[in-house]
Amino acid sequence: MINIEGIELRWNGHDGFRISSTDGKVIYIDPFKLIEKYDQKKDADYILISHNHFDHLSLEDINKIISKSTKIFCANECIEVLRREYPDNIITPLKPGDVKSIDNIATLTAVPAYNTNKEFHPKKDEKVGFLIKMNKDNPLTIYHTGDSDIIPEMKGIVTDVLLVPVSGTYVMTSQEAIRVTNEIIKPRKLAIPMHYKSIVGTAKDAEEFTKQVNVCKTVVLEIE
Repeated sequence: MINIEGIELRWNGHDGFRISSTDGKVIYIDPFKLIEKYDQKKDADYILISHNHFDHLSLEDINKIISKSTKIFCANECIEVLRREYPDNIITPLKPGDVKSIDNIATLTAVPAYNTNKEFHPKKDEKVGFLIKMNKDNPLTIYHTGDSDIIPEMKGIVTDVLLVPVSGTYVMTSQEAIRVTNEIIKPRKLAIPMHYKSIVGTAKDAEEFTKQVNVCKTVVLEIE
């Protein structure tokens, strides 16, 4: 876990994160293979799902953390699966460019996420990443790229914290992640590697990333 200006970030493994706001509200992103302590946790105020692949849209993991008051924000392609399981009124579909208010704790922008040199995440599917602006009085912005390569839409993004894949195969490689961090996004405070040690990617990918990023602090989080 790392605390940034009162915001707690925990890496749940793969692309999954648990973010706790300064007033205790809890946001999960892409929960997958949550460890045992999350069984029956039921503490999610908000769940964000970037796309419909099984390692991002996992009903088994959502059911561990969802409560009667949870709201779900998801890529439009996730709607059909989620509506089979949960009430329609808790689900908000997103397409790239959509901006939503998460009650009084954050502004959520859906950002394009797609492959440029492989076919796993085509642009036409409108899978998303998330730009989350927390704390209206003392803003902190977190950018979760989703499963993406380096794409032109990243050029205009301004963020304090970057959550970026490093494994290659389905997403950008660690070297590409280093380049997008140092040369394009240039996060103001922190960069955290993700998308490794689960389906593809190793700790070495994350270590390489943290050693070569030089525009901001980096940290390799343990799964928790």
